[in-house]
Amino acid sequence: MTDRLTEPQRTEVLDPLLRSGWKMAEGRDAIHRTYTFRSFIEAFGWMTRCAFWAEKWNHHPEWFNVYSRVDVTLSTHDAGGLTERDIRLAGKMDSLAE
Repeated sequence: MTDRLTEPQRTEVLDPLLRSGWKMAEGRDAIHRTYTFRSFIEAFGWMTRCAFWAEKWNHHPEWFNVYSRVDVTLSTHDAGGLTERDIRLAGKMDSLAE
């Protein structure tokens, strides 16, 4: 099991993500971001690329896709909140969306 982020870790690792468009999810220890693409195919292609990494790292997002928009929420359920696994996947998602 992975440990939840400590307060000093949160400041260090969350600040760059919050500046890049991630937000704290309301009512839970999670981060959320909406990605918008030019088409459904681009959105679905991005999700597919993310899915390979999520499967490789055994850490799967909560996500919802409608046409060109993908809403993503990350939290490590077995730890009860944010962990390094969420931070790593968020960073990978951002890099794949560039």
